[in-house]
Amino acid sequence: MRLRRGPLVTALCLGVAFPWLWLAAWQGSGGNDLDMYKTQLLELHQRLLYAEKENKKRSHELSNVLGEIKRVVAKAVNSTTNHTDGMKWKVLNLTRKLPMHLTNMYCYLPHLREYEESIFPNVVIGQQRTGVSLVMGIPTVKREKQSYLMNTLHSLLYELSEEQKNDCVIIIFVAEVDAEYVNSVAESVRTSFPSEVQSGVLEVISPPDYYYPDLSNLKKTFGDSEDRVRWRTKQNLDYSFLMLYAQPKGTFYLQLEDDIVAKPEYIQTIKNFVAEQSQEWMILEFSQLGFIGKLFKSEDLTLIVEFFLMFHKDKPIDWLLDHLLWVKVCNPEKDRDKDFGKNVLHKAHKNPPAKLDTSLRIFQQYTLEKVYEGNDCFWALAPVAGDYISFTFLEPLIVEKYLFRSGNIEHPGDKLFNATVEVLPADETVRKELVDKGSKFNYPATKDGYLKIGTFENGISEGSVNLSVGKIQAIRLSVNSDSPVWAILSEVFIKTSEN
Repeated sequence: MRLRRGPLVTALCLGVAFPWLWLAAWQGSGGNDLDMYKTQLLELHQRLLYAEKENKKRSHELSNVLGEIKRVVAKAVNSTTNHTDGMKWKVLNLTRKLPMHLTNMYCYLPHLREYEESIFPNVVIGQQRTGVSLVMGIPTVKREKQSYLMNTLHSLLYELSEEQKNDCVIIIFVAEVDAEYVNSVAESVRTSFPSEVQSGVLEVISPPDYYYPDLSNLKKTFGDSEDRVRWRTKQNLDYSFLMLYAQPKGTFYLQLEDDIVAKPEYIQTIKNFVAEQSQEWMILEFSQLGFIGKLFKSEDLTLIVEFFLMFHKDKPIDWLLDHLLWVKVCNPEKDRDKDFGKNVLHKAHKNPPAKLDTSLRIFQQYTLEKVYEGNDCFWALAPVAGDYISFTFLEPLIVEKYLFRSGNIEHPGDKLFNATVEVLPADETVRKELVDKGSKFNYPATKDGYLKIGTFENGISEGSVNLSVGKIQAIRLSVNSDSPVWAILSEVFIKTSEN
């Protein structure tokens, strides 16, 4: 970088020449033509003021340059000290890193042309840590029910050594423009993790007021409702903003969510897996579902973000990622198909026609219909007490057996734990007796006329229904306590006298 020192020299020369100009002019005229000299002095004074102004401007530029030099030096020092553990991360050739020009964002988000500052984050908490091995990004939004963000952060930080903490940074992106809410999240983080905030392990950022475009007139696609299209479009913008902020901070970027539970030694597991790779890679998956647990090289993030922004209105984030892989890595589906052949993530059955409903917050496209019809698994965010999953039959049926399996081979911990299986007798007289007098069957009764016929043991509930109950109108899975993990239903089988 060139340092322009010219204005400094100009100011010094003019300052030295000033008394000699005055003396020469006085001696040459005998002091009789003061007006001319006043004019010359005034011009000289204006030049000095201009030189002084330019001097201050260049001093400010020089200060910024020195600050940038200090940042680069600090980054180099951190990079040196952060790679001393026994299992070193692979050192990437980061000289090829070409940051995406921020002007490209104006092409995909043209409303930002009117709000140029809206491409820069509000850094609520942060020590500007850079040069680490691993950057973790956690987007979070205001929830209708309780937030699991603090539990997630406890899970991520609990078993980390000081060396590991010094070699990572966790960015919480509060994807809201409500300043009061953003500040409340930041205060909770600051109160719960004071040392991690002070050291720079944790950062809290939020988007500027005008970052998001108008999301009210989006085209509905793939059968999604207007609300879901709006949600997934905003999610694409959230991921893009977070990734752009995280890109220059470290070597690798790990995408997380705000309601996960980290496994013990997760950082060492990631390091080991990265070190085992003998071929070039673009994404390493530590979860096969959705966008969670995806590890990227930071140098690739600008390309990925630009692709996301280009199609942010069109498809969900994990679909866009698949398309990008198709372009960059030829055919990722081929290897994934082999993985699915080895690891069955769901099991299909023919179930009776029913209306499906749940109070759980569904993750992306993993709906209840998918598992009931045998097309995929059902995946939802961590259940809380009072949540339910219900199957209301279009016609009352004699139910002989049932099987509900939670979790799968990729996410064995995402199970239903303290939950019960309940059936609603179709006979209204029976239901009224259950409410008024209690159960005459060998099953406990609920206040709304359901019979508790089973519980989940190790994530599975399986059994038969006493024929004396008669025809069944509905089956309900009820959650009795808060769960620290997400829930997957990978198999639903309702055997009736007809199927």
